[in-house]
Order: sequence, then structure tokens, then C-alpha cells
Amino acid sequence: MEYKGQTAIASPPANTVPTAYSYSPSKAASLSPHAAQCSPSFPSPPSKSSPPPSLPPSPPTPPPQVVLSPCAACKILRRRCVEKCVLAPYFPPTDPLKFTIAHRVFGASNIIKLLQDLPETQRADAVSSMVYEANARIRDPVYGSAGAICHLQKQLSELQAQLARAQAEIVNMQCQQANLLAVLCMEVSQTQECSLQQQPSYTDTSCFLDDNSLGSTWEPLWT
Repeated sequence: MEYKGQTAIASPPANTVPTAYSYSPSKAASLSPHAAQCSPSFPSPPSKSSPPPSLPPSPPTPPPQVVLSPCAACKILRRRCVEKCVLAPYFPPTDPLKFTIAHRVFGASNIIKLLQDLPETQRADAVSSMVYEANARIRDPVYGSAGAICHLQKQLSELQAQLARAQAEIVNMQCQQANLLAVLCMEVSQTQECSLQQQPSYTDTSCFLDDNSLGSTWEPLWT
């Protein structure tokens, strides 16, 4: 302000450029409580050393539900198939006819008792034998598998007889071939001998001297 005499002339205010607002914690602390409440608050930038926020762990996926189908034996018998069922490994649910045939001839109790008395290494062969015997018994109720065995033995004996006859024929043909070769060799030798006998024999008589030539040679000696 300038004072000229008694009149005070106020100079116009200078054009001031507002400066950028800068936040400082010390200034915020020096403010009064009312000013601190009225002043805008800015969040502090996150520090680089702080770890990123971790996501909550996802819940574990439940295991797939396995639907266990009862074996063919338990399904036919209409009973609950336990975990250690004796019949389950040998009568799968996909082949119910296998147990139906065996159960029809032997019965379920006999099959279970037989499998329990055998070791596990022989149970599969026992089940195969029972199923074969049951099929044979259904086809032939009188003889069962014995009739099939007798039929197969009969076929085997017939085939063995046919084999023996074929081997005898082979030996006979070999003997005939040997005899034919011997006859041919004899005929060839006889023809060669006949050809040698029919050829004329020539004797060399040049070494013998006749009487006339002999006397002419000895004549000078006597004279």
C-alpha cells in the first residue's frame, strides 16, 4: 500500500498462480482437529516390498462317485454283494448266463463251498471246469461231459488208424520205388553187355610172319 498524503491507495493484488497441492504428514499433523477433519485425506501409495494379497484357497473337488454294480451271482440270487465276494471275480455282471448255467446244475452253495476250499490260484480253472461240465450236462443229461470225452476219444482213435494206414502206404510206395529203380538198373546193365557182345573182335596179326617171308629172310644165311 502507498500513502500519499492522507489518502491511501491500495495497489491491485498481483496475479498469483495457485500451486499444486502437496500432501505432507507433518503438515497434516500440525493442523487443528477441525482442519484435519475438513481437509481431504489421500491414501498412501502401497509400498513395493509388501506382498500381494493372497486369494482364498479354492475348496477341494470331491472325488468322483464310483457306482459298484453287484456281480452276476449276487444279482441272480438277489442278495447284497459285499466287498470281498467270493463269486465276484469269476462271475462278472456282464455275463449273467455263465452263473445261470453253473447254478442250474451245481447250485450256488456248492459253488461257494468249492471255491472257499481251493486256493485263489486254482479258482479260475475250477469255475471254467464247472461251467463246461454244466453245459455238457445240459446238452446230454445222461452222460454229461463223459459222453463228450468218449466221442472225442473215438475220433482220436479213428484219426490214429487213418494215420497208420497213410504211413503204411507211404512205406509201400517207397519200396515199390526202390524195386523199380533196381529193375531199371539191371535192364541198363544187360543192354550194355549185349551191345559189347555183338561188336566184332579184331586181332592184330602183324606180329606173325608167314612162311614165305620167313624163308626169304633166312636164305642168305644158308648160302
